[in-house]
Amino acid sequence: MSGISTKAHADEPLLGFLYTTDLLPKHGQEVEQWVTWRHQKAGGQFDLLEGQTEYSYGATDSLQLSGYLIYDWTQAYRNGPDGTTTPPEPYSAYFPDPYRHFHSTKFIAGAFEAIWRVRSPYTDPVGVAFLFEPEIGPRFQELQVRAIFQKNFLDDRLVLVGNATWAPEVRELPGNPAAAPGSGTDRPNTNIETDVNFGIGASYRFTSNWAVGWEVQNEREINRFALFDHSQWMGNAVYAGPTIHYANQHFFATLTWWQQLPIAHNYMDPSVVARGYDNDVDFEHTRVRLKIGYYF
Repeated sequence: MSGISTKAHADEPLLGFLYTTDLLPKHGQEVEQWVTWRHQKAGGQFDLLEGQTEYSYGATDSLQLSGYLIYDWTQAYRNGPDGTTTPPEPYSAYFPDPYRHFHSTKFIAGAFEAIWRVRSPYTDPVGVAFLFEPEIGPRFQELQVRAIFQKNFLDDRLVLVGNATWAPEVRELPGNPAAAPGSGTDRPNTNIETDVNFGIGASYRFTSNWAVGWEVQNEREINRFALFDHSQWMGNAVYAGPTIHYANQHFFATLTWWQQLPIAHNYMDPSVVARGYDNDVDFEHTRVRLKIGYYF
């Protein structure tokens, strides 16, 4: 026996981007703060800081409810593959000068999240849970549905997880005031796309408070809802990187570093791929996420 306590602290996030099936106990409460830094495009300067403030409550031992707010800050300068300034996707309604510096802050959305665990990895061969998460913001709506799988080994010190995510989103965009009349981009339009992601990860608890892990995720963007029409597939990128996690009775912190692998494809606009990296509005080369939380 190693003497290491392997019991999870409530719903502590062992991984930064992928979910496990661990939930708060009934009547358990928690506040979390996330900060995600998205960095580097094809060239120039690009940074996006995403903030998320969340409150979670254990409705039952197998149902967790959360509400949160999402807000962003960004800067960009000649970051596109063609050398122009291109804002990230949350700022699609902005039309900056293509050769000048752009920076802005924005409230993105309020969201509700429900996670229902139907199998526990501690009492069943495989843990299974489902996440349902609608987000609603100014001229923006998204629905995320995620299937979560978890298998534990080595007296629960080693945790393997898998996530499959379907997330359609709708953005109401104004017309570009600089576009030529009749070009099509001069008129308001509704942009609909679907994200389909598949991720796997592992976490190993090497002391009672510390764990290290690794995550890999394939992210695909599809035009509208055309899941089975390959002609409507857009970006296809893979991210991978390490995670370190700390938790005690009331506090946790998780830090994850993801790097896009240079094997990306963009089927609808190959020009946004440079040196194997997808530089479209939804993708960047580096992602770093810090989560901190407190249990009541």
